[in-house]
Amino acid sequence: MSFFFRDGFGLKWLYPGTGVKRWLLLLSVGVIAMGIGLGYLLRDIYGTWTFPLAFHYLTLQFVPYSMRALLIGAAGLSAIVIAIVQLNRSPLGASLRSGRESTVETAYPHRRFSQGPKVVAIGGGTGLSTLLRGLKEYTSDITAIVTVADDGGSSGRLRRELGLLPPGDFRNCIAALADAEPLTTQLFQYRFGGGVGLNGHSFGNLFIAAMAGVTGDFERAILESSRVLAVRGRIVPSTLENVTLCADLRGEDKVLGQLSRVEGESKIPEAGLPIERVFLRPKRVRAYPGALRAILSADLILAGPGSLYTSILPNLLVEDITQAIRTSQAVKLYICNVATQVGETDHFTVGDHVQALQDHVGKDVFPYVLANDNFDAQLPPQANIELVPVTCEATEGYQVVTADLIDLENAWRHDSKKLARKVIEFYHQQCG
Repeated sequence: MSFFFRDGFGLKWLYPGTGVKRWLLLLSVGVIAMGIGLGYLLRDIYGTWTFPLAFHYLTLQFVPYSMRALLIGAAGLSAIVIAIVQLNRSPLGASLRSGRESTVETAYPHRRFSQGPKVVAIGGGTGLSTLLRGLKEYTSDITAIVTVADDGGSSGRLRRELGLLPPGDFRNCIAALADAEPLTTQLFQYRFGGGVGLNGHSFGNLFIAAMAGVTGDFERAILESSRVLAVRGRIVPSTLENVTLCADLRGEDKVLGQLSRVEGESKIPEAGLPIERVFLRPKRVRAYPGALRAILSADLILAGPGSLYTSILPNLLVEDITQAIRTSQAVKLYICNVATQVGETDHFTVGDHVQALQDHVGKDVFPYVLANDNFDAQLPPQANIELVPVTCEATEGYQVVTADLIDLENAWRHDSKKLARKVIEFYHQQCG
């Protein structure tokens, strides 16, 4: 019986929310009812049939009733103990004694997380994966909607050479939501540092590309890759169409008001000029149906954190996505970055983030804004970034919620646990 009660294993089945106790009770009632029914049947047979003398001794008729019940009960208990001991020696017992998680250790969090809110997180890059890493501790019903405008690095090379949707942001989300062993996740994020043709590629990107070749479909490749790493949630694109992110940039001569146009997501921050607006080419693209379904059925919709112009807005520029967000009855929250981003949001305040969002998709999409209010952290001076201050300008009509969201080790980023805790707390406050 050791493996049933090792480290409280047996008692874990009785944890609240596992959904096991009710069925154990029903099973017990069923066994007792079946035993009573069998007892009535045997009593009827015993009273009406004539049995040979040998049956008299086999059924212990010569022993008093109380002693007979004690002997039969002891025999039944012995049978149960022997069965458990032999089960412990079987392959099942060996599996339960191994270092892997037991069934109840897997089932209990699954049951708890499945009762969490339906969350849709929109964005891309490091910011989205940071958010997802924290959210998966509160709910398993997560849909990450990822931009497909990336054209730089390993993703850009695979996009150009194989005609795939850029896999990089999908890879980051899969790694963030994975329940697989840490070594498997590290392998998925491993980036080759040398080798002809491999330099700069990440293993996860190549894995997704290979899976797309095997399955013949990028959507199926993401699904199967998620299954391999036991992902807690879903990752879907905002659109399946081949889009290019373009930007109109303000020149250094502000008097003339001339704009210069840049095409390609990776080239926008490299230009180093203030961004007037970003747009997709082609302008009108169809949203991915799975993304629309997730938005319309969501309890909570989040945009950010992440690169405002190159990760968040490319998703919201898909008109059907924005319209679905407006239609949805979910709580809608924009998560502002902790720090500015070189070449994209230099010297931005929270108000500037809100204004940029409003200029591109309108005022009625995300009525709530979550921002950091811890400004004691020290940023590396050589990084040319600063913490995003909370200001009142351009936030009229929005409810700004603040909290300490900073990662103490990397002060320019969110702490995934702090962020997820505040997001879920805010959601429950809104739902009463």
